Amino acid sequence: MKTKTPILSVASMREWEAAAAATGHSFERMMELAGQGVARAALRYGTLKGRRVLVLVGPGNNGGDGLVAARCLAEAGAQVTAYLAAPRDQEIDKVLQQAAKRGVTMVTREADSEGAELQRLCARTEVLIDALLGTGSHPPLRSGIAAILKEVSTTLAHNYEHQPLNALTVPPQIVPPRPLIIAVDGPSGMDFDTGEADRLTLKAHISITFGAPKTGHFHFPAAEFCGDLFVADIGIPESAPPPPAWGHVLAAEDIRAWLPSRPANAHKGTFGRTLIVAGSSNYPGAAALAALAALKAGTGLVTLGIPGVLQAAIVPLVPEATYLLLSNTLGAITENAVNDLEETFPNISALLIGPGLGQAPETVTFIQRLLGKRVERRQAGFTTENTSANRTIHSLAALPPLIVDADGLNILSTLPDWPQLLPPESILTPHPGEMRRLTGQESAAPEAERQALARRYAEEWGQVVVLKGAFTVIAAPDGRVVISPFANAGLASAGTGDVLAGTITALRAQGLKAFEAAAAGVYLHGLAGELLREQAGDAGLTASDVARILPEVLWRLKQGA
Repeated sequence: MKTKTPILSVASMREWEAAAAATGHSFERMMELAGQGVARAALRYGTLKGRRVLVLVGPGNNGGDGLVAARCLAEAGAQVTAYLAAPRDQEIDKVLQQAAKRGVTMVTREADSEGAELQRLCARTEVLIDALLGTGSHPPLRSGIAAILKEVSTTLAHNYEHQPLNALTVPPQIVPPRPLIIAVDGPSGMDFDTGEADRLTLKAHISITFGAPKTGHFHFPAAEFCGDLFVADIGIPESAPPPPAWGHVLAAEDIRAWLPSRPANAHKGTFGRTLIVAGSSNYPGAAALAALAALKAGTGLVTLGIPGVLQAAIVPLVPEATYLLLSNTLGAITENAVNDLEETFPNISALLIGPGLGQAPETVTFIQRLLGKRVERRQAGFTTENTSANRTIHSLAALPPLIVDADGLNILSTLPDWPQLLPPESILTPHPGEMRRLTGQESAAPEAERQALARRYAEEWGQVVVLKGAFTVIAAPDGRVVISPFANAGLASAGTGDVLAGTITALRAQGLKAFEAAAAGVYLHGLAGELLREQAGDAGLTASDVARILPEVLWRLKQGA
C-alpha cells in the first residue's frame, strides 16, 4: 500500500532532507528531481512545444528548482525565459549553465530595473512559474521581490479565472487557464508553517511541493493562494524515514482499503442497520438528508426515529427508510422517546443523534435521560442479561456505536461532564462554532490551531473528533490525525453537514471502526463535492445533490478512477 503522505513543518522537512543527504542522496539530486516534478506538472495540461513559458527565478534553492524546470520544458520544445531576481554566478551555478545550454533565455532584474521587459514577458506568457522564494521565506516580502510580484500582478491584472481542481485526487481540467500559474513549493510570500501570506502573493492555479506537504498549505489565507497541491517525489530513500508528523493527508488509497466488501450473496442486513434520531418541526429536512445519505453510502437498512408529526412530510423524500415515531410535543422529541427507542438498540449497527433536533427543553431532557441513565445503570452494576425485566437496563447500558451531530452536540455542551455520558469511540462532528461550545472557549480557534485542537480534545474526551471546515480534520483518541485534501465553497450550503453525518453513520453501520468511518465519510463527502463542482461549478450545489452522487463516488473509488 502507498506510504501515507505526512504533513511536515519547515524544520521537519529540512531535517528529512538532511537525513537523505547523509545516506548519499545529494541535495543536487533532490533539486534535479524537484525541477523535473514541476515540469511534469506543467506538461499534464498538454504539449508546450512552441509555447511561451516564463520562470521567475529567485536567488536560492527554490530558484534552482525553477531553473531545472526551465531546462526540462525547453527540452520539451517550449520557448522558455528565466527572469533572474538576482545575479547567479554562471561559473559555479550548474543548473543555470545547463538551462542556458538548452536554450533558456536569461533576463536579469539588474538589466531590467524598470521592469519593462518583465511586463512584456508576462503579457505574452502562457505558463508562469513562480520560483522566487521557498519554504524558508516569511512575509512581508523584501522590497526587490515585492517589486517584481507587483509588476507581475499589475500586468496580469488577475483576469484569469481561478478554478481549484484538488489535483491530489482528481484529474486536471482539460483546458488550462492562461496563463497557467505554477508555484514551486508554494506561492512566494506565504509562510509555510503558519499559512500567513503577503498581500502581493500571486494566486497560483497549482503548487508543486516536494517530499511532503507543509503545514501552511492547509492554513488560510495561504491555502487560498496555493491552488491545487501536488506532491512531487524527490527520491528520498526509505533508509531516511520522515520525522514524526502531526498528521497525514487522506488519499484515495486509504479509503479504498477501508471500504467494506459487497458480497454477491448479501442481504440487506449484511450492510448494517442504521438508526437516525433527528428532526423537529422547524428542521424536518435534516432528518431526510441524513437518511438519504446513509442509504446512498451503502447501509442496508435505515430507520428514522422522528417526531410522529413529521412522517407525512418526510416519507415522500425517503420512501426506502422505515420509521420509528417518537413521542413529541409540538414536533419536539420528548424524554418519553427513550422508551420508544429502547427495544431497537440491540438490533442497530450504528446510531446517529442530532440533525435538526432543535434545542427545545423537552429535547434536552430526552438527551439527558438517554445518556444519563445509561451511566447510572452502568455504575450501579446492573446486569445486561436481556430478560424481560432487564430489557430497558440492557438497551440503556449498551448504546449502539454512536455518532453525534448538530443539535445533538449543542445539547451535549449544556450537560455537566458530558464526555462521561458517551460510549468510548463515539464520533463527534462539530463545526467551529459547535467545537467552541463543546470546549467552553469564548471564540473559535485560530486557523493554525485547528489540528492541535482536534487532537487535544479527541484524546481528552476519548472520542473521535471530526472538526469540519475547509480541510476537515479527523482526530482519534490514540493521537492519530488525518486531514481532508478538500476545500470547496460549494459545500458551504445548508444541509451538507447532515449528509456528512449520514455518510459517516452508514460506514460505521457497515462495520468500519470509528476513526476509519469518520475519515472515509469525510473523504467521500468531499470528493462528491469535487465531482459536482466539475459538472456545475461551486455555486448552487445542494445537500441532496451531494447525497445522490455518493454511489458514483464509491464506484469511482473502487475502480481506481
